Amino acid sequence: MLHNVLLEREIYASEEHRMMQDMIQDFIKNDMLDHIEEWEKNGMVSHEIWERAGALGLLCIDMPEQYGGSGLDFSYSALFIEELGKEGITGPGFSLHSDIVAPYLLKYGTEAQKQKYLPAMATGKMITSLGMTEPSCGSDLKAIKTVAADKGDHYLVNGQKTFITNGYMSSMSIVAVKTNKGTEKEGVSLLIIESALEGFEKGMPFKKIGMKAQDTCELFFDNVKVPKENLLGQEGEGFKIMMEELPRERLTVALNAIGGAEGAIEKTIAYTSTRTAFKQPIAGFQNTQFKLAECATQLQVHQAFIDRCTLLLSDHQLTTESASMAKYSATEMHNKVVDECLQLFGGYGYMWDYPIARMYADNRVARIYAGTNEIMKILIARGLYKELFQEMKARRRD
Repeated sequence: MLHNVLLEREIYASEEHRMMQDMIQDFIKNDMLDHIEEWEKNGMVSHEIWERAGALGLLCIDMPEQYGGSGLDFSYSALFIEELGKEGITGPGFSLHSDIVAPYLLKYGTEAQKQKYLPAMATGKMITSLGMTEPSCGSDLKAIKTVAADKGDHYLVNGQKTFITNGYMSSMSIVAVKTNKGTEKEGVSLLIIESALEGFEKGMPFKKIGMKAQDTCELFFDNVKVPKENLLGQEGEGFKIMMEELPRERLTVALNAIGGAEGAIEKTIAYTSTRTAFKQPIAGFQNTQFKLAECATQLQVHQAFIDRCTLLLSDHQLTTESASMAKYSATEMHNKVVDECLQLFGGYGYMWDYPIARMYADNRVARIYAGTNEIMKILIARGLYKELFQEMKARRRD
C-alpha cells in the first residue's frame, strides 16, 4: 500500500533483489513471526533460526563464496536489515554477526582465522558477538580497562564487557583489550576469544525495556588464556580498526530505522482504514491523514539519503560523517514516526499484542547504541570544522 506513494527505489529494483525480498518475506512469515512471544519469554531466539537463516544464504551475504558467503554486494544485506525492521524483528542479532564481526575477520584476519571462523558463521552454526563497551566506558573506547597481558605464547585476559548483543548465545567474540599496559607501546588490540575457553563467563541476558527477544548480556574474563594466533590485525591497532569499521555499523542502524518506520506506517494505514470512530474510519479524519502524510514524507526523504549511503558503502566510500548523519537522523525520524503511529492506534497501541507497541519499545535504544546520537553530532561537527581542529591541534603541539 505504501509503495503506491513512495518512489521506486532503484537500489532494490533488480530481479535478483526482488527474488531475495520474496524469500526474506517468506522466511519472516513462516519461520519467525509465530515465535516472537516464545523468544521474548526466553530472552533469546533459538539456534534453529540462525541455522535456517544460514541455510537460506542470509548470513554473511556480501562475504566471498570461498568463505561460505553469498558473494553479493552490501545492498542485499541492507535489504535483509530493512525487511526485518518492517516487521519489528529484533531478536536475532543477524546484522551484528554478518555486517560487523564478519567484515572485521575478512579485512583484518589471517587466512587461518578466515578459514576457521567465516564458513561456520555463514551457516549459523557459530554465533558471534563484539565486546567493546564496558561498565565504566561506552563511546570512549580508548578508556577500556580489560587487559591482555603478554605471556609469551598467549595473552592472559582479565576484565568485563557489557551490553553485548548476541553475548549469551555467541560461541566467539571479538574483544577489545588493552595490550602492553603501562608501557610506551600501550594500546588497544582486538582478540578473537572463544566462549569455551576457561575463565570466560557470561551473565544472564538483561531484562530490557524493549528488544526482549535479543540476548544482551555481560561477558567476564578471569585469567582467560588466549593464543597469540587469535590476535586480529596488529597489536595496538585495535582502535584504528574499530574506527574504520564503525561507519558500516552505524549505517546498519539507520537501515533498520528505515525499515521500522516503513513497517509502522504500513501497519497504521491498515489499522486506521478499518477502525471506526463517530461512524467513519479513523483514516477519514484530517488529523490522521496529515499525520501519516508527514510520516511518509520524512520516510521518503530519509530513504533517498540512506540509499545513497548504501551505495557509497558498497564502493568503500562511506565517510564517518555521512554514516553519523545517517544514524543520527534516521533513528530520530524512526522514533517520531513510531510515536505518531502509536497515537493513531489509540489505547490498542499501548497493548503488547499489537506490533506497534513492540516497535515503540524496541526502537528507543537505536538512539543510544553504536554511538549515542550526541556522539554522532560531535563527529559531524568535527567533519565540518576538520581543518580548524587540525590547526588548533598543531598549535597545541607547538
